[in-house]
Amino acid sequence: MVAVLAFAGIVVSLMQTLVIPIVPELPKLLDAPASDTAWAVTATLLAAAVATPVMGRLGDMYGKRRMLLVSVVMLIGGSVVCALSDSLIPMIAGRVLQGLASGVIPLGISIMRDELPADRLGSATALMSASLGIGGALGLPAAAVIADNFDWHVLFWTSAVMGVLALVCVVLFVPESAVRTGGRFDLVGAVGLAAGLVCLLLAISKGADWGWTGGTTLGLFAAAVLILLAWGWWELRTGEPLVDLRTTARRQVLVTNLASIAVGFAMFAMSLVLPQLLQLPAQTGYGLGKSMLVAGLCLAPSGLVMMATAPVSAAVSRARGPKVTLMIGVLIVAVGYGLNIVLMSQVWHFILIACIIGAGIGFAYGSMPALIMGAVPPSETAAANSLNTLMRSLGTSTASAVAGVILAQMTTDLGGYALPSENAFKVVLAVGAGAALLAFVVAAFIPRHVAASPVGAPVAGPAAEPAGVKS
Repeated sequence: MVAVLAFAGIVVSLMQTLVIPIVPELPKLLDAPASDTAWAVTATLLAAAVATPVMGRLGDMYGKRRMLLVSVVMLIGGSVVCALSDSLIPMIAGRVLQGLASGVIPLGISIMRDELPADRLGSATALMSASLGIGGALGLPAAAVIADNFDWHVLFWTSAVMGVLALVCVVLFVPESAVRTGGRFDLVGAVGLAAGLVCLLLAISKGADWGWTGGTTLGLFAAAVLILLAWGWWELRTGEPLVDLRTTARRQVLVTNLASIAVGFAMFAMSLVLPQLLQLPAQTGYGLGKSMLVAGLCLAPSGLVMMATAPVSAAVSRARGPKVTLMIGVLIVAVGYGLNIVLMSQVWHFILIACIIGAGIGFAYGSMPALIMGAVPPSETAAANSLNTLMRSLGTSTASAVAGVILAQMTTDLGGYALPSENAFKVVLAVGAGAALLAFVVAAFIPRHVAASPVGAPVAGPAAEPAGVKS
């Protein structure tokens, strides 16, 4: 069951990097301007942000395995639509469906909590949580190999086949959890959260193209604030909210989610900077002139390191608590970025840095489910983990926007083309290190011991303490 759920998580996280090798070619492949083909990436991000909390809540209400199967079916459907498309609209529609499958990882963590004994839960959820990074790291070189040697449609046929394999394995090996909340689905809350997140993430992801001070960008930011405030007001007053804000306001949950934003930011900076430095022309004096495939292969070991550190992360959490594990992880990430500022002239430098940062991400991501599950009752596990996954995604989206601004403003000229300067990359790396250190400071405010849940709703896992224990 653990292997199947982790595989499903990796397959879903592959969707984030699947199209990266063909992004420069999409305008020609789809006969559309580059500003429009960029939606092939943006649409997946927006759909994932909307689907993650909604699928988590539906899983708590109607069955986590059932919603997991629905998510995988959407991934397969989206992959087939993309594989059959030769124009922009079907491609965007397929990418939206792929993004709607993102609830697989929090749903998988929740199934593990319901089905696994306490002594196995920590390492299993650490692996499942890390699959978010593992898939992204392993997907880039795999996608580059396919894009270089086959028709681009094969990318999506491959993801469809992997989705079918995941679907069959889930049907055969994953049981349905008996832990459910029942009740009525908060449709108003779902629509409000979706609208607020779309406005926020659209402004973040497209702000550089539209202009950060432009009317559209500022209008979207303003709309996001107003909609999310109204959504919060509704959630606090409805009897069966989509997200129980009183639960998320518990210190352990709130601080963990805040730290998750910073960790997501720090993780994505690596994915953005390292491939560019490896691929920029050697004439710049700091680029290494390597291919997309080589760049992907340099990042791939980070995914394997994340996988290897999952059980180590769980062991540290059992011995010292998940708070300590999270703080160790983000310190390792900060060290990795610091080293990268001075080590960026050889291929092995980037492999080393990717492994160090991957180890830190593995520790940090592995600790988060334990922190969340240590503070919520089992009936709210999927929704709480979904919100935590959403916070990480918010961090990665913000990292993309911030790094994009820095790299666009600090440029150097090469043969009449403006390219990001060496100092621009160093600034982004320093910002990534700063985000990791910020996560360390925020994590310090997580209570060491917190009442996990009300009496009668025991919490399994490494973060659990007897009800009534206070920090």
